[in-house]
Amino acid sequence: MSVDEADRLLVARIRQGEADAWEELIARFEGRLLAFVESRMGNRAAAEDTVQEALMGFLISLPNYDENTPLESYLFSIAAHKLTDVLRREGRRPTIPLFIPDEEGRSAELAGPGRRASSLIRSREGRAGERKFIVECLRRLITIWMDRGDFERLKCMELLFVLGLPNKMVARRLGISEQTVANHKHFVVNKLKEEASRARFRSLNLADFGIDG
Repeated sequence: MSVDEADRLLVARIRQGEADAWEELIARFEGRLLAFVESRMGNRAAAEDTVQEALMGFLISLPNYDENTPLESYLFSIAAHKLTDVLRREGRRPTIPLFIPDEEGRSAELAGPGRRASSLIRSREGRAGERKFIVECLRRLITIWMDRGDFERLKCMELLFVLGLPNKMVARRLGISEQTVANHKHFVVNKLKEEASRARFRSLNLADFGIDG
């Protein structure tokens, strides 16, 4: 069995939730990832934390992992991305190219599809952050509505955004006009956009989360 075939099988087993498959991945790559990160950080404890973040990043991005990308390259590019973030937070200028050590300890440039891993991780993490942001905004709005006894708006948003019903059906169920439904929706969408602007979520697309104007 080739390395690529073995990697595909390993990833498939991890996707199926096999604990021993995850342990096998750790055994194969954690030591080299740690050596790669520590050589650039000079701090063992911080390097261990960064590698753990990289491994968690791999799990987060696993649904989008392209099996045409070599697993080793993918893992090392995630680690490089995490390392860059740490160095920037510490005020150090990251000058690390995406290089990985080969089996003999020499550096080999990370090429091809493997370079996409860091942007993919940023995309997944950004999406999770956007989802959390929307949840928090809606939670605050719901608290305000409940305190005010504004149950019409609360029911309206539940029917629109949770059940995904069209304006006409929501209006019929609640016994209100379609214009009132549209006004409620417009208020919430605008409020979320205002909050997103303040939080600098410039690329936030509410339609991706089932919310549109």
